[in-house]
This record gives sequence, structure tokens and C-alpha cells, in this order.
Amino acid sequence: MKCLYFLSPTLDVSKKVSDDLHETGLLDWYLHVISKDESGLTQKHIHSSNYLETLDLVRGTTVGGLICFSISSIAVLIAIYSDYFGDSIPTIAYFIFIGFITLFGVWEGALFGIDTENQKIKPYRDEIEKGNYLILVYVDKTQENNVREMMKTKHPESKLVGVDRHFINPFSKVNFIKQA
Repeated sequence: MKCLYFLSPTLDVSKKVSDDLHETGLLDWYLHVISKDESGLTQKHIHSSNYLETLDLVRGTTVGGLICFSISSIAVLIAIYSDYFGDSIPTIAYFIFIGFITLFGVWEGALFGIDTENQKIKPYRDEIEKGNYLILVYVDKTQENNVREMMKTKHPESKLVGVDRHFINPFSKVNFIKQA
């Protein structure tokens, strides 16, 4: 499922975009708006973004877990091959150690991720701070052309500024679209 990024100039335009996207069959679950005016979104009944979209929580937990898994695995391999503990430690203890340290990394990564803006949203922060609205539209292959065409014809003021193959994947890249 792709995520299309549209930049909308006003709250009223964002509401019209939301209504028109609903008319094409898109559910609220697949439409999120990022704005500095959260109360305006609520008043207009526009589905706002969630923490997975605005914070780098998924990326932080993934990176933290991978780093600590790697470090703990290397430490266990060194302990086993150097015969540091001899035969006194059962194999299951090493697995428990790796699991515990990996979970610690996930926890630390989550703390970092909660404190960090999502890397995919960061390039649009200045526009959001200026009062624009970033609309995230999740579409599958069958809907993508319909949504793009509807936005082009009914809402030319809302520009397509990016496309992401998988928004939730913290390592996928956003294809930024330059405006002429």
C-alpha cells in the first residue's frame, strides 16, 4: 500500500479534500492529516494523524532492538568461544541474556523514537509550521490512479509532494515530487 503526500493550503480545502476522498470510497482509516491546528481538524471532523505517523517510534524501536541484539550476540559468541564461563552456564542462559538485552534496546529505541519527529515528515515541517496541512492518503494499486486524478481535477491547489511505498516501514524512502 502506497502513501501519497498532499500539501493543502487551508483547513477548508483540507475538509473538501477529505470529503471528496470519502466519496471515492476511501475510509477514514486511510486518510490522515498532519497540522499544527489539531483543534481545527477536530472541529471539521477530519481524521488527524497518529503517533506512528508523527513520531519516529517504529524506527527507534527497530534500530534499538537490532543494535542491542547484535551487541549481545557478539558478546555471547565471544563468551562461548573464549570459554570465559566454562561449562557452568547453560545454553538457555545465553539466549535469555540476548533476549533481555534486545528488549532493553527496543525500550531505549522507543524512548528515542518518542522524542524524535518521524524522518518522513521532517522535510514538510516548515510547510506545516507555516499553516499548511499535510494529507497522508494510503491507497492500493487499484485506487491510486483514481485518487491522483480526483486530486488533480478537483483540488489543484493541493499539490502532490511525495510518494512512499510503505509509510510504516521506517527504512523506506519517500520519493519527493518537485513542484514546477
